Parts: sequence; structure tokens; C-alpha cells
Amino acid sequence: MLLAIDIGNTNIVLGIYQGRKLVTHWRLLTVPERTADEYGVLISQLAAAGGIGCDKISAVVVSCVVPPMIAMIQELGERLFGLAPLIVGPGVKTGMPILYENPKEVGADRICNGIGAYERYHDCCIAVDFGTATTFDFISKKGEYVGGAIAPGLQISVEALFQRASKLPRVEIVKPKDIIGKTPVQSIQSGVFYGYVGLVDGIVARMQKENRSQARVVATGGLARVIAPECAGIEDVDEFLTLEGLRIIHERNALQDVKKRPQELKKEVGSR
Repeated sequence: MLLAIDIGNTNIVLGIYQGRKLVTHWRLLTVPERTADEYGVLISQLAAAGGIGCDKISAVVVSCVVPPMIAMIQELGERLFGLAPLIVGPGVKTGMPILYENPKEVGADRICNGIGAYERYHDCCIAVDFGTATTFDFISKKGEYVGGAIAPGLQISVEALFQRASKLPRVEIVKPKDIIGKTPVQSIQSGVFYGYVGLVDGIVARMQKENRSQARVVATGGLARVIAPECAGIEDVDEFLTLEGLRIIHERNALQDVKKRPQELKKEVGSR
């Protein structure tokens, strides 16, 4: 079984795959101060509740955008599973050319989203991730990561409004009943919700126009199912798009390792 872990700034999403099937999944708060032992207890208890023992995990693949947690996840993999995690980054085979000016600056989660989206459509596509930041990643018809856009996430925007405007309350992000709010809460919900709908549709439309393509669009992230249904430009929602990208990357690297072994054996035989 494969354990895929996506460490974001707000949440950690974990999924266990049996082959290509996602067997179970969980979402935890990202707490950089937690130790490998603490996360180990959480994960082992969640796995046990699903009837899966840690000894059943044969590989771990990780996407992490919180650098201080990389050492923790390496320690966790070795202590809990006896495995060295495959951490998506420079030197890891992704199978997707990165056309960014500096490929090392692309977040691992964005690469995973791009790979997951392209494998879904095998065509020009855009992945929209409603996370701590709202990201847009454009993938060419050839399967190249072209680039994208980053906007502040919905939760960040709501929190900033609450902190900087003394009379405005903190609100829950939900679709309002009416576009014209009759209370401060309703008005903020309307502005945030439909403001982001307009932002998403506007950026998607401009990306398609600039690249002269009718790209397929898939949304992911914690708030995707709240916002995406109102976005004219989004056709699909896949809350596990990043995990799927991680699974594919693991598969590609495992195949690469298998191909290397016969060559390594030949070298060993020749040196004897």
C-alpha cells in the first residue's frame, strides 16, 4: 500500500492507495511544532481505525510546501514505517516538463495538481486549487507545466477583513441566499463568495484567451465544493487531485527504479 501525504500551510491531507484505488483518506491541521512521534500516533490510530496496520504501508510519497516539516516527515517515515519517503522536489522524476523560468520555484503541490489534471484529460487543462492560497496552473496540450497565477485564499481574505476592519465580524464561508446582503454578515459572505467566483472565472477566461485554447478546468482544495459549482469556467471538482498526482509520481519513480536495476546488476557482474 502507498501512503500519499500532501502537507499544505493549513491542512495535511493523507490518503492510502491500494494500487490505483484510494482506500481511505484523512485531513489534519498543519502544526509545524508537532513532532514526528505526535504525528505518528495520529496516523497510526487513524489507519488502525480503518483496519490498516502500519506494516501494510510499503511506500510513502510526500508533497510539502512547509520547509520546516520536511525533516519531521523524513523522521516519521523511517520511524513509523521503516521507509525513506519520496519527497517531490528537484531530482524527482515527474514526467512533466516545467516551463517556469526557475523550475525549482514551483510548489510541489502545484506540480502534483498539474500531473493529476493532465492524466485526467490528456489535453490542455487548468487546475484551480482552493487552499491557503488560490492557485491556477496551466498545462499545455503536450503535458507541459506552462505556469499559472496565485491569489490570496478565501480564508486569508476573510481573516484579513476581520482583523483590519474593526466593526466587521468574522464570518463562515458559505454561499449566501441573496447577492444583496441585509446584514454585515450577509454582505461579507456575498462579497467574498461572489468576489471569488468572479476572480476564478476571470482568470480562467484570460488564461484560455491568452493561450488560444479551450482548456479543461478542474478544481480541488478544501473549499472547491463550495465555490466551484457557481463558477462557469470550472467543469469538474476532484478533492483528491493532489493525492492522485502524488500517486502518479510515485508510480513513475518506481518504474524508473525497476529499469535501473538490470543495468546496475550488469555493472556489478562486470566488476567482479
